[in-house]
Amino acid sequence: MRTLGVDLAAATRKTAVAVLEWNTGSARLEHLALGVDDREIVDLFGNNAMTGIDCPVGWPDAFLPFLAGHLNFDAGPVLDHDGIEGRRLLAYRDTDRFVTGHTGLIPLSVSADRLAHPAMRCAVIQARIAAEYGPQARDGSGRLAEVYPAASLKVWGLLARGYKGRGAPEAERLGVILDQLQAAAPWLDLAGHEGRLAGSDDLFDAVIASLTARAVVLKQTLGPPGTHAAAALSEGWIHLPSGQPADLCD
Repeated sequence: MRTLGVDLAAATRKTAVAVLEWNTGSARLEHLALGVDDREIVDLFGNNAMTGIDCPVGWPDAFLPFLAGHLNFDAGPVLDHDGIEGRRLLAYRDTDRFVTGHTGLIPLSVSADRLAHPAMRCAVIQARIAAEYGPQARDGSGRLAEVYPAASLKVWGLLARGYKGRGAPEAERLGVILDQLQAAAPWLDLAGHEGRLAGSDDLFDAVIASLTARAVVLKQTLGPPGTHAAAALSEGWIHLPSGQPADLCD
């Protein structure tokens, strides 16, 4: 089995991918790249059993009616979201609130934060995948699942904050997290890429996304509960691991 992890950014130069080849009791990092365009992502999707993508695959259900109401001078859907609580429904999806409840981490808003631009790119990639391989359910029940590397790290008991950026403190924390990962997953062969991973949070997150994709395949993630199932199909669903790294090689 091969799993693909994608750390998707708005810009190609900041987009990273990692492919893991899984065998009995071990996994090897077979492909690691930074500066990846849409075409390569779609091609890699076709060659892997599951893809974990670190980017929202949808928007809050309330967001489109709100915009349509504003566009059409229909006050109803707009006034329905007056006040801070109403705006939170426009900014955050069911899955975002679920992640916060389980991990304490607050995902960035796809409609009101820096994720909006990458999410637009992600929608185009999903359309290209659908044209070539068929539509992929946004709840992760197909071959594409939304993941959140920091949340995966938190669930696995590894450092999950303070490693993003190019400064010395961030680089030091990233090196510590990489050491923690290798201790937690001694079966993971990074194929000599340790230096590159310690020097790039984008590449590192792509590896974590690929590991989480494996958890999705093994049904070792928290899928949407019944009360969230309908929203997950339209908004997307972040798959949190339900086990530990050791479980991925069972």
